[in-house]
Amino acid sequence: MTTRLLLISDTHIPGRSRRLPDAVVREADAADLTVHAGDWVAASVLHDLRQHGEVLGVYGNNDGEDLRAVLPEVARREVEGVRIAVVHETGQKQRREERMDVAYPDADLLIFGHSHIPWDTTTPRGMRLLNPGSPTDRRRQPDHTFVTLELADGGIRSVRLHSI
Repeated sequence: MTTRLLLISDTHIPGRSRRLPDAVVREADAADLTVHAGDWVAASVLHDLRQHGEVLGVYGNNDGEDLRAVLPEVARREVEGVRIAVVHETGQKQRREERMDVAYPDADLLIFGHSHIPWDTTTPRGMRLLNPGSPTDRRRQPDHTFVTLELADGGIRSVRLHSI
């Protein structure tokens, strides 16, 4: 069996956009699980995403008490034998891989946000680090972005960065 995930972060709604882009909504409909790595800003984004399927998320530094009351700082789930951890912030990019190996020794895949910069690396231990960027606030990046990936048989089968 293959499980399809949609990864998004840093939507900053309504500050950066009034709603999720159509491409993100289409992918949420197609995904088995949507993962949001924080900075939703409005709790309505969580409610809207749940209308399109199952959501795993964490709160970010720009999220208020309403989101912090229903979302954890770190979320964990095993999907298709892949141990996933989700967090908003991982700190500076220097030595990120080594620091995350220590911080998340029981994860195979760490999904994070905060920087709005897409990131795809593997730690010395073999954990995959993915930051989907932002579908609504590209900051200094050339495009708004999100990620889709497929998990099967205990591994990551495909990772695709989408530009909007």
